[in-house]
Amino acid sequence: MNQMQGIHPFLIIIAFFAGGALSLAILFLWRHRHIRRIRALTDYLENVSIGNSGTLLQFREDEFSKLQDEIYKTVTELYHTRDAALEARNRFAENLANIAHQIKTPITAILLSTQMLEQEPSPVHGEQIRQQLSRLTHLEEALLLLSRIDAGTLCLEKKAVDVFTLLMLAADNLQELFAKADVSVHIPESGETIVYADLDWTMEAIMNLLKNCMEHTPPGGCVRCSYEQNPLYTQILIWDSGTGFAKEDLPHLFERFYRGQNAKNGGIGIGLSLSKSIIESQNGTVSARNLPGGGACFEIRFYSH
Repeated sequence: MNQMQGIHPFLIIIAFFAGGALSLAILFLWRHRHIRRIRALTDYLENVSIGNSGTLLQFREDEFSKLQDEIYKTVTELYHTRDAALEARNRFAENLANIAHQIKTPITAILLSTQMLEQEPSPVHGEQIRQQLSRLTHLEEALLLLSRIDAGTLCLEKKAVDVFTLLMLAADNLQELFAKADVSVHIPESGETIVYADLDWTMEAIMNLLKNCMEHTPPGGCVRCSYEQNPLYTQILIWDSGTGFAKEDLPHLFERFYRGQNAKNGGIGIGLSLSKSIIESQNGTVSARNLPGGGACFEIRFYSH
């Protein structure tokens, strides 16, 4: 019994020291792991700051996991913002070069016509100047419209619009051009179909599509339209009886200033891009394809929700 009483305090001391040593070891490991985690996060952020991408080492779930996830999210968003800014800058530079080219062409033509007019007065030269000035005016209006769309300042008054009325108004505005090209328009009525859109601007978008089809339809041909509605969207088809789009043009048709292989002289390559911007601003989409039997087809969809 006395021996047991002598050992008991000794065991307590050993247990105390063992417990203290274990606590210190745990504290050391805990601190070492946290330092390692902090160092890994710091190294990752330093690499990101100098433009190097990378990934963090995978660790088990711990107190830093949420911080790591937030860092990943923030870095990913910053990468996306940077890429978007670079893309916008490149697009701006490309558009600026295209605008300069588009403006230079009619100005050069006007200067030449003016010189010819000074040397030999003729109504022909005066008409050429008038046409080029008209082209410049059209280019100016188109560029102003594009800038308003990009800036989000184009006011679109969405109201209930009957699709048949919309198509007929667009065709009526192009009546003289269609008559001159000897191309007819066929728009059958398919019952009341309503979309919520800005009548004037949507009509402008459809006019550009109709005009494109007209320009690629041979004399005596016809541009046709149809429309239908389902619970998801209202679909409008506009197609022609021409040769269709060149295969290499299809991916670029709606790009600004893009002019396809069969583009008519005098075009500036903005019409289809404008149509796309106007339609997409109203919860819609527009696409282009070739029909199996020949001819080009534009498909517009205005989504219900």
